[in-house]
Amino acid sequence: MIEEQKKKKQIAILGSTGSIGSQALDVVAEHPELYEIYALTANNRVEQLIAQARKFCPEAVVIANESKYAVLKEALADLPIKIYAGIEAICQIVESGPIDIVLSAMVGYAGLKPTIRAICARKTIALANKETLVVAGELINELAQQYHTPILPVDSEHSAVFQCLVGEVGNPIEKIILTASGGPFRTCTLEQLRTVKREQALKHPNWEMGAKITIDSASMMNKGFEVIEAKWLFGVKPEQIEVVVHPQSVIHSMVQFEDGAVKAQLGIPDMRLPIQYAFSYPDRVHTSFERLDFSKCADLTFEQPDTTRFRNLALAYEAMNKGGNMPCIVNAANEVVVAAFLRDEISFLGMSDVIEKTMECVSFIKTPVYDDYVATDSETRRIAQEMIK
Repeated sequence: MIEEQKKKKQIAILGSTGSIGSQALDVVAEHPELYEIYALTANNRVEQLIAQARKFCPEAVVIANESKYAVLKEALADLPIKIYAGIEAICQIVESGPIDIVLSAMVGYAGLKPTIRAICARKTIALANKETLVVAGELINELAQQYHTPILPVDSEHSAVFQCLVGEVGNPIEKIILTASGGPFRTCTLEQLRTVKREQALKHPNWEMGAKITIDSASMMNKGFEVIEAKWLFGVKPEQIEVVVHPQSVIHSMVQFEDGAVKAQLGIPDMRLPIQYAFSYPDRVHTSFERLDFSKCADLTFEQPDTTRFRNLALAYEAMNKGGNMPCIVNAANEVVVAAFLRDEISFLGMSDVIEKTMECVSFIKTPVYDDYVATDSETRRIAQEMIK
């Protein structure tokens, strides 16, 4: 029995109360013989974190918002769970010896520091926080190589590319083709986009996601970030990454090789599949999840993205081509404008205006180190916030 326990992969979920974190817990519940939760962390949702902790009984839980610590501690007092609070506690918990996999699913820039600490502790990273590579891709890759830390993509698109590359060692990639659903406003005119409201933007046609990433998907900034992430994950040049709008979200992404062959990964739009693949890699394990029914998806269509209506995609490409701290600037400005849009303080198209102006105003650093990213993030947020006012 003790030997059986040792074989279970010990998992820390950063951002367990978010969409990805919650679905990751579904995967663990589906396979209790394979996975065990070692640590759960959340930012604010203390009641949900309490419920998760009571169900999975991890070794430790961390609430980033220190004002919620007392509530968390009291609610779990009858269980042998260690309770911590604060971002530094999250950074420390990922270094715990027993942990095998750290699922980085915190939202936005906040996920960078804990992910770096987990990489330095040589934990396998299941990466759902795309901002980590967007903000500091060069640094992350250097650390992953230095500490021999595997980074396994959880984003459905990057997981699809990763799966297409299995068995293709040594075969050069000609092109990566990332598919995009097009979001809820794919067919809207510029005039219609001027009057988009928060409630409309939060209704994604295919995926169930958190508010921030749903807005990013509607504005296509999410796809822009995925392009930057793909560059670092797969070692390709910007011109080797193409975005194709595929409204049905059946083909999750594709890889074209130098002989002209294209491999695609297909499946229903269910984030539990890429999460499980990251947890089980290189193995595939049985699931009870819904299967793809080809009789129901006879029409698979493809379109070119319109960067006139969806400028964020073009801005992301521009940031990637410029390099340095420019992607960090775009990410910070985007986090500020999305939060403002969700508070009805800025228009849908106004978000792109602020991001573009911020890119022109913030100090550019060609070869940034970690402290430069921290300073850039802070400066960008201040400038973007002033522009919104």
